[in-house]
Amino acid sequence: MAFSLAAVVLLCLVLDWILSKARIPSLIGMLLVGVLFGPAVLNLLDPSLLAVGSDLRMIALIVILLRSGLELSRESLHTVGLQAILLSFLPALFETLTVMLVAPKLLGLSVLESALLGCVLGAVSPAVVVPMMVDLIQEKRGTQKGIPTLVLAGASMDDVTVIVAFSIVLGLYVGDTVNLVWTVAGIPLSILFGIGVGLAIGLVLIRIFERYNPRATKRVLAMLMICIILVHLGDVLEAVHVPFAALLAVMAIGFIILEKREHMAHELSAKLGKIWIFAQILLFAMVGSQVDLAAAKEVGLHGFLLILIALCGRSIGTFLCTLGSGFTAKEKAFIVISYLPKATVQAAIGSTPLAAMSLHGMPTRAGEVILAVAVMSILMTAPLGAIALDWAGRHFLTVDPRPTFSSLVAVKESLNEGAAT
Repeated sequence: MAFSLAAVVLLCLVLDWILSKARIPSLIGMLLVGVLFGPAVLNLLDPSLLAVGSDLRMIALIVILLRSGLELSRESLHTVGLQAILLSFLPALFETLTVMLVAPKLLGLSVLESALLGCVLGAVSPAVVVPMMVDLIQEKRGTQKGIPTLVLAGASMDDVTVIVAFSIVLGLYVGDTVNLVWTVAGIPLSILFGIGVGLAIGLVLIRIFERYNPRATKRVLAMLMICIILVHLGDVLEAVHVPFAALLAVMAIGFIILEKREHMAHELSAKLGKIWIFAQILLFAMVGSQVDLAAAKEVGLHGFLLILIALCGRSIGTFLCTLGSGFTAKEKAFIVISYLPKATVQAAIGSTPLAAMSLHGMPTRAGEVILAVAVMSILMTAPLGAIALDWAGRHFLTVDPRPTFSSLVAVKESLNEGAAT
């Protein structure tokens, strides 16, 4: 496993350098490495590395979500509150309804199978979107109107909504008993519970950090380990049907630290930025290794057309969320583009319907089609969406002229304080 990991990291670093010269997001090269080295093409990755791939992806996602929380200001959240709530469900709803209308004709799926496919496709990719929004916050692009914060908050809640909806539809499809009222109520409950737990943990961490004054590196390690435990706790609670949005709890920890101790938050964010250099390689390479090119090929042109039509429906829903917000046409276009990339959630749940159908002794064609379209959506939207988002961020968002306390300043001050901190 160590050799495979070293080879992947080195190749990703080389591609990162090459792509940066062409102003192409580095995640595209990392995804490409994962696809090429993974089982779909060359099959060079050690099986033991693939076996822990989901854990590595989750740890990397925790790193960037924690860092995003440390960049989420209360002022920005207050400014974009209504739009963030609308973005948490409206784009996914429009995309799912579009798939339900189109998929029966293009792919021969039933309405319920089409709803299942719509839920798989409906989630925006935090792996692609979150790090790019954090970079924009660091560059102060669009921050005067809180646009990166809006996308961060909306996308995080979007994933919770879509995954809950997916579990409901899958349960109905395979005939499991589903408490519809409790499950639907679980969406806001899981969001509130997750945020509440995260805020409480963040306040406790502030007290501990100020009392014992550990070095910033130790603070970051402690936070990461706590967040990993939180995510595991979320899995345990989900198994017993207790709603808990663990990833929102992770972001809430960073948010409350920024709210209460801004200097500490920027210092921790800077440390996480260094860890992210390695973590993003793990995240995107492991996502790429999950791509099954043969599955994507099966749906062919019809799958391609379905994804394009679904993205049009999604874009209409996203645009409606921006009405009355005071954003310019370019800023609205940026928000629409930011909701197009798909990767992490599709890689995580794309094969679940097929597995559930096999487990219940049902025909598996629909599950195979859903998996194939999910894979194709990653191949289409992750690289192109990342390029479009990078371009739109530079051309559609203006730089905030207001002075801010940056992570770079925090790092310099931290170094000047010496090892005592």
